[in-house]
Amino acid sequence: MIATRFVTDRLAMLPLRVEYSVPMAAVLADPELYRFTGGEPPTAEALSERYRRQVAGPGRPGESWLNWVISVTQYDQLVGYVQATVIGDEAEIAWVLGMAWQGQGYAKEAAVGMVGWLEAHGAARIIAHVHPDHTASAAVAAAAGLRRTDQVDDGELLWVK
Repeated sequence: MIATRFVTDRLAMLPLRVEYSVPMAAVLADPELYRFTGGEPPTAEALSERYRRQVAGPGRPGESWLNWVISVTQYDQLVGYVQATVIGDEAEIAWVLGMAWQGQGYAKEAAVGMVGWLEAHGAARIIAHVHPDHTASAAVAAAAGLRRTDQVDDGELLWVK
């Protein structure tokens, strides 16, 4: 499976390219963004290396890494990313939206669009891991059609569709 461009009402999901590392470093620069996930803001150089690995893919048969940056079409502005690791017909998804663009429904719109894209491309089961205190991410998962389970994995709740 290969990530292809897709659009929603206000957004374009653009397949990841190494060239996005500089603008995405600015999007991901707020330390508050890592409160639930841990880590710290990446430099453009670190993102460039990460993006090279992600674009190259896992190199394991039957596994695909699908990565998109989120662009607000009205402004042609990168605001975050969505991603999926697909093994067989199961996709594990995640999303991150820069702090400056949160609260406008972009994460929900992008996640709903990605789930639709994945289902159209054969994903039968979709899962996400959400920190139990991260109510905004829980709302995104619910909007994307996932339901919360009681299963905890590494401190995060499993959501499934």
